[in-house]
Amino acid sequence: MVSIEHDMIQEVVILGGGSAGLLAAITLAKQLPHLKLRLIRSLDIGVIGVGEGTTAAFPRHFFDYLKMPVKPFYQGVQPTWKLGIRFLWGPREEFYYTFAKEYTQEIEGFSRRPGFYHDEETTWLGPISALMAKGTVFPRKPDGTPQIRPPHAYHIENEKLVSYLEQVARAVGVTITDGKVDQVETGPVNTNGGSELGVKRLILESGESVTADLFVDASGFRSELLGKALAVPQVTYSDSLFCDRAVIAGWSRTNEPILPYTTAETMDHGWAWQIEHENFINRGYVYASNFVSDDAALEEFRRKNPQLSTEPRVVKFRSYRCEKMWSGNVVGIGNASGFVEPLEATALQIICVQTSTLADVLMDSLCEPTPSLVDFYNRYNAGQWDDTRDFLAVHYKFNTRLDTPFWQTCRADTRLGGAQQMVDSYLENGPSTLLNGIILPPQNSFGFDGYLAMLVGQCVPHGKPYRPSPEEAARWKRRRDEIGAAAEGAMNIRESIQVLRHAGWC
Repeated sequence: MVSIEHDMIQEVVILGGGSAGLLAAITLAKQLPHLKLRLIRSLDIGVIGVGEGTTAAFPRHFFDYLKMPVKPFYQGVQPTWKLGIRFLWGPREEFYYTFAKEYTQEIEGFSRRPGFYHDEETTWLGPISALMAKGTVFPRKPDGTPQIRPPHAYHIENEKLVSYLEQVARAVGVTITDGKVDQVETGPVNTNGGSELGVKRLILESGESVTADLFVDASGFRSELLGKALAVPQVTYSDSLFCDRAVIAGWSRTNEPILPYTTAETMDHGWAWQIEHENFINRGYVYASNFVSDDAALEEFRRKNPQLSTEPRVVKFRSYRCEKMWSGNVVGIGNASGFVEPLEATALQIICVQTSTLADVLMDSLCEPTPSLVDFYNRYNAGQWDDTRDFLAVHYKFNTRLDTPFWQTCRADTRLGGAQQMVDSYLENGPSTLLNGIILPPQNSFGFDGYLAMLVGQCVPHGKPYRPSPEEAARWKRRRDEIGAAAEGAMNIRESIQVLRHAGWC
């Protein structure tokens, strides 16, 4: 019999006090309360504060997986609700991407799935996209309160989220230390697969030496442990994603309606987001420096957004992922392990997946992770980054709204990666759902429905156009009108906030 020695993880140090580090700390504390957890942060290092939103993965992680109470979250974070994304993209005036599965649903009385009926007159396909089109967010219950139901996400101001997560982390037993790393000592460390290069200790500027069984690198773009100290190789996404800059600003809300979606708008050399907070509107322009200078991008940004009241700032970035997110005794979370574009919603989604997967591996292995589980963690989370790259590539490849050199290059040269098979099927079969669950793996974050939303929304031509009979077309119009009327009478975000705030967020 072969004897295998295991090194049990009992002490974990998380480096980084942003949303990635705090969510990692909270997740480990809630799922493995016996761990000794310490978070080290530097107050001198700020947050990016770009597109401040989530996907539906965040409430699932926070409320379903971690079982966190809802009321304190609303009181502390004061989010607004997000039902999806409104795209000013492609030849349509607009189209909607929702967190509901409106393209793959089967509707009684119709011979085809909804994507085949998405003609030029169709703005919405189902109840959620109808709410978005009407600027409302939740059905109105008989007592006048909003019927809050999934799937939905949030628009969140980063400072409020981080402040709230810090309170939660302390409450669940995480020790938070203010300090800056001066030196990282590396060397061979014992793992259950033998001995690997890892982190021996962190030396803080105060002179303190910090050791741990496992280090979580949540240091953002700096990737202090995974990238700098261990020099883990990187996989570039530059053949699919050409943007490498973002200019960020916004303005205080006056009488503008609070919209229940993020807006993604085509720009000359990239695209712009608009995030809807209760008292502030966050706006940003993601662009490619190979096609436009910072000054010229800023000029376009100001010209198209004359209401800007904050001073724009430029953020530089690269799109990539680490070859391994778990290397030796270091696990990278969030931007320390990869980055696609300034999409806070997608970044938080990946953070939720990474932290829950880490917690699950530690729970399943009784804190003695085996080589096969570490390998699973790396392959699974590499797939999360790659899936995001693939999905974004479809946005760029098929956007025909503008004919600038940037968009010409995107249409000609964007590599689709893992999205190619999905696109090939669509080009042949249209928005058929027969291959749903077959082409894309079940863990794909965007799913068959998400791809159909982007392909149909951008009017990508396919080989199976469908022309319903006059009777079926009339039934589709009646259904569309009924859904639209119901959405028209629903509550908007401002009404919902007022009602729930008056009720103490119950």
